[in-house]
Amino acid sequence: MTERPIRAVPLATRMIPNVDAGLAEKLNLPRHIRSLGLLTSTIDDVGYTALDEATKKAAVEVVYAKSFYAGAAHASGPLSGEFIGIIGGATPSEVISGMDAAIDLMERGACFYALDDEGTHAYYAHVVSRTGSYLSQLAGIPEGEPLAYLIAPPLEAVYGLDAALKAADVTIRQFYGPPTETNFGGGLLTGSQSACTAAAQAFAEAVRGIARQPLKR
Repeated sequence: MTERPIRAVPLATRMIPNVDAGLAEKLNLPRHIRSLGLLTSTIDDVGYTALDEATKKAAVEVVYAKSFYAGAAHASGPLSGEFIGIIGGATPSEVISGMDAAIDLMERGACFYALDDEGTHAYYAHVVSRTGSYLSQLAGIPEGEPLAYLIAPPLEAVYGLDAALKAADVTIRQFYGPPTETNFGGGLLTGSQSACTAAAQAFAEAVRGIARQPLKR
């Protein structure tokens, strides 16, 4: 079985140097956040990982992040994809640095892997060696801890998580029960970096096994 990377594609980006007070109120922005960076992309989980990367490379916070229902194949428009993220900072320069870091991760870092030629069967088994403020908050762990971010189609996700948890000394901190907005599933696991790596490898192998033999009992 030959796997190939599926990278998230940034579809649209915009900067708001000085956000309107009314919009700031609706977004529940802290008073120190005046500038925003907006981003849509084709893959939501890589998008969340990219926003976390932004918080490590610049003085920014994730102020809004959502997946779209049914995924990029059923997007509401050509620039919608399956994810919107907004980061905020005190100055435009900080937000620009954060956006650059997020896009760089999408282009060169974390990605899904396809198990078929069409790219319709895919999984995400990414180890974040050092979490930023966003993923740390989602997982309920101290900032800077390792994290295994594991996502797959519904059955593969549940079976894979069980394999991952049994393969290493890790703890499940978030369970994304299928179907999520994009009809996948998965979770966030924490432990040492080596344990997270072993868990991610076990998850990936479990997903591959299902792809090779879907109806095994």
